[in-house]
Amino acid sequence: MMQVTRLDELYGREGISPGHTACQGCGAMIAIRQVLMAAEPPYIVVSPTGCLEVVTSQYPFTAWRVPWVHVAFENAAAVASGIEAALKVLEKKGRGRRHKIIVIGGDGGTFDIGLQALSGAFERRHSLLYVCYDNEAYMNTGIQRSAATPVGARTTTTPRGKTEPKKDIVSILVAHGSPYCATASPHLWKDLTNKVRKALSFEAPTFLHVIAPCPRGWNYEPRLTIKLAKLAVETRVFPIYEVENGRYRINYMTARPRPIEEYVAAQARLAHLLRPENRHLLEEFKKSVEERWSHLLELAKAFPAP
Repeated sequence: MMQVTRLDELYGREGISPGHTACQGCGAMIAIRQVLMAAEPPYIVVSPTGCLEVVTSQYPFTAWRVPWVHVAFENAAAVASGIEAALKVLEKKGRGRRHKIIVIGGDGGTFDIGLQALSGAFERRHSLLYVCYDNEAYMNTGIQRSAATPVGARTTTTPRGKTEPKKDIVSILVAHGSPYCATASPHLWKDLTNKVRKALSFEAPTFLHVIAPCPRGWNYEPRLTIKLAKLAVETRVFPIYEVENGRYRINYMTARPRPIEEYVAAQARLAHLLRPENRHLLEEFKKSVEERWSHLLELAKAFPAP
């Protein structure tokens, strides 16, 4: 019998099969496929409850071709920490092979419910890559607002538009001393895959924040997913940058950004901001984007990457 020593010899580069039940045009599944194609086996994936878990594990089937652990909404990073610690012990005893640990969670399980466990894993310096696919709301439970929902966006719990700005999750994890944190978009696939490989090269906790447009939650035609991801970057709504050992590098400079109105008009969750009575919300949205970009430029100037 032939002994298979590498997962990619058995499955190719695909860690997840096309036999899942994600919505047509799901930005999260596009991004996750890119992440897994970039990761070098062997690795173990840990996922909290969320869209990813729902669409890949409908009993009695699974779309996963690699070791995968589904856990509760709040404890993915804690479970991943335990797996990483156990593998270290087995490796010292000569009874196991070190696997990379990749946690893949949505914004609800990362920005909100799972933040405590995530903070603990980074503080304890566990060697893992945490990937957040950010569709900016709790999509699989009814499109409720999360801390990642942008100001002005309509959800089922903010029908008139969210009044609070989006949480800056990358800065929070940079402040934890992570040697590598970055943002990415599925339309910039080469940048995304390079960042996955770089993040996995560290024996430390690293973080990748990926924009993941959602046709159902953002309310646009599924064929426009990549266009929306591109617009988010080209309007500076979602800057593409990396922070390596405290040094900032902006990977996609937008000297002449496209009008934010283009991004807003392309999705019904934000299109109401273009109405005259909601002009103040549009200005608040623009202000949050401009302030974040200016702050990022200041950081890149004060702490430049070599």
